[in-house]
Amino acid sequence: MKARHTELTPFYESGAVGQAASGNLALRDAALVPLPQRGRVNGLVAAENADRAALYREIARANGHPEWEADIRATFAQRFSARAPDGWWVEGASGWVRKK
Repeated sequence: MKARHTELTPFYESGAVGQAASGNLALRDAALVPLPQRGRVNGLVAAENADRAALYREIARANGHPEWEADIRATFAQRFSARAPDGWWVEGASGWVRKK
């Protein structure tokens, strides 16, 4: 996840990729990704989302409460959005906004 984050950083900064309210990443604006890189970015986003889903599931399981997975996902979603640097896009209740 850490190496992937470094690879995704230019796409966070451009606004192509954002932190979705679901706790996943989203390809927010594919037009901001050069055509030759779109497949790679889609793959990175999909891999990150798969790892995040596994993380949320494992934390819930490790605590003996698999039913907490949705709450854990929501907590991580809030933290990811709160910690996103200024200029990155995050999805809130009213839609996508660029952090200031």
